[in-house]
Amino acid sequence: MDTDPAHTDTAARLRARWHATAAAAGARADLDPAPYADRLLTAWAEPQRRYHTTAHLADVLARIDVLADHAGDAGDTHALDRAVVELAAWFHDAVYRPDRSENEERSAALAERALPELGIDAARTAEVARLVRLTVTHDPTPGDTAGEVLCDADLAVLAGAPDAYAAYAAAVRAEYGFVPDDAFRAGRAAVLRQLLGLPRLFRTPYGAAHWEAPARANLAAELAELDPSGM
Repeated sequence: MDTDPAHTDTAARLRARWHATAAAAGARADLDPAPYADRLLTAWAEPQRRYHTTAHLADVLARIDVLADHAGDAGDTHALDRAVVELAAWFHDAVYRPDRSENEERSAALAERALPELGIDAARTAEVARLVRLTVTHDPTPGDTAGEVLCDADLAVLAGAPDAYAAYAAAVRAEYGFVPDDAFRAGRAAVLRQLLGLPRLFRTPYGAAHWEAPARANLAAELAELDPSGM
């Protein structure tokens, strides 16, 4: 039994949000979506998770709220199907094993099984699965508003205040506690260099304006700590 009031409150808010999102996406009114929320929240609370937790899910959904209000700032002609993006957030790390490489694919496959059971149509189901798979690269094509919103919301943690970013980095390290320090430092440094080498971390106008600079500063600071030589 969960006795952590903060976690219990987060789970309750997430369950309520799931019900609203499922209804907005076209779930059948005669089907109870609660068991699906319970299974997803159980998955997001698995013991191997330190960063990819219900707190991360809640944060991504909150970032979607911010970005959805600004979607289309760049003149995109396609309306954002917000319910689909929110469903993709729910599923994007639903399967997570830090020692496995197929987490996104398995998470997308889970969405492809679960959403039709709820009565959500084939087009929306396929779009949710596409968005989940997009989080492998976080590289949406120009004009993919839904992809831009989901990817920016997922990466927004990189732009946190220094103490929040430090907590994120520590949680990532904890998830990979089975990896020796030298190997982790080398692998993490490679990831940071790859991110810093991207022309843009954030694709939405809001993300680019508000998150790009602090995210790059955080990434550079962590890389300098991991590899003081700069090699």
